[in-house]
Amino acid sequence: MKVFLVFCLFAGATSFYPSLTHIQSNRISVHLFSAETSDVAIDQKEAVKVFGRLAEKYIMLDDSAGMCCYSACADCEYRLPGGGYRMADQSAARPKWIPSYTERAANDRQHTTKWSEQLFVDGPALTKEEFVTKLKALEYAPPLGGPYVGASAAALDDTSTVAHLFDILVAEGKDKLTKHRMSVRLKELADGEEGLTWAGFHKALGT
Repeated sequence: MKVFLVFCLFAGATSFYPSLTHIQSNRISVHLFSAETSDVAIDQKEAVKVFGRLAEKYIMLDDSAGMCCYSACADCEYRLPGGGYRMADQSAARPKWIPSYTERAANDRQHTTKWSEQLFVDGPALTKEEFVTKLKALEYAPPLGGPYVGASAAALDDTSTVAHLFDILVAEGKDKLTKHRMSVRLKELADGEEGLTWAGFHKALGT
């Protein structure tokens, strides 16, 4: 009886305010879409195929590129809380990081990130369709982390993982992903670090 009464009250309200029906239905559809994207079942091998297209073997961990004099100055901005120093950069045998920055140049070193250079080659913003198409075309290399997927098995025939990543990166209510937004979001997902590793990547995807 209570359920029937609530239904009648809702039906009466929406019939009295016709625009409310549209607004409510939009809100419900957005809510359901958000729930669906957050509950997408992502296979780890599919996630590796995406990570291996975005990750790099090199990262500049210090935006000064190693300008510290390493003289243990009391007010040194490059010192870690534990007393050590931030590494200026780091390399790995296989792709390990998706850098959060777009490019850095300092102290005779320069690095433009793969994602910023190759995804946004035609402009500063991408639709979901453009993002999927361009990411699929990126060269893949087996990364550090996750199940091993060789280059011969890394085709992205199923693009749902890439589409899900777009939804995670794009700002709420926006239909385009900007280069700046992607940089900011990557740093958030990396918990403030300069690069997103596999651990943070697959956690963000929910694998």
